[in-house]
Amino acid sequence: MTALLERLAAEPQLAGLFLDFDGVLAPIVDRPDDARAPEEARRELAHLVQRYALVAVVSGRAGEDVRRRVAVDGVVVVGSHGLELDPDAASWRDRIDAFADATAWDAERKGLTVSFHYRTAPDEAAARAELEEVAARARAEGLVARFGRKVLEVLPPLEANKGTAVRRLLADAGLRRALVAGDDTTDLDAFRALDGLELAVRVAVAADESPPELRDAADIVVANTSEFLDLLRRL
Repeated sequence: MTALLERLAAEPQLAGLFLDFDGVLAPIVDRPDDARAPEEARRELAHLVQRYALVAVVSGRAGEDVRRRVAVDGVVVVGSHGLELDPDAASWRDRIDAFADATAWDAERKGLTVSFHYRTAPDEAAARAELEEVAARARAEGLVARFGRKVLEVLPPLEANKGTAVRRLLADAGLRRALVAGDDTTDLDAFRALDGLELAVRVAVAADESPPELRDAADIVVANTSEFLDLLRRL
């Protein structure tokens, strides 16, 4: 771990940092709207923006929502799992909204995607079973449905994800070194986006409910957002 971080930090002008928001910069909370990046994390981001060629937050939230919660000048934000960089995504907005309207479950609407959370359900197993039916209906309607950390996400069927966003930003900046940090299944796409780089650092912020595949694919594993903040301070 030390050697990888030292190599990255030795020449920060050649590298990009790509961070998830929920579960990486901000602790997971019961209500998504209550999520906040601690002031210490925001100060560290402001410091890193001055050192690194690129600092980006690539999140499942809508981009404007993430910008408001991060509120650090110079941080590039891509929301909706990279869909915001796909020009075809906007054409799916009405269908995503219509699906949410037709679902008898509280929905977190994110513009291009919708999420159904069951973290606070009194019976998680029963809630998951209900959402499996929602997922099946979404797929029957030609949408993508996938489960994450106590959440079902419904998205347009497009070849856009966190990995395509990371590759696009790296290419635009002409960078061959990068660190990606994530905590959930969708971050595996971002991990894979670093394949073939001159220097790649994949960090799993691995809570008990994070998928085991994330740990397996990571170069570095930390247990929570506090440990990840300590890692950022080494950069």
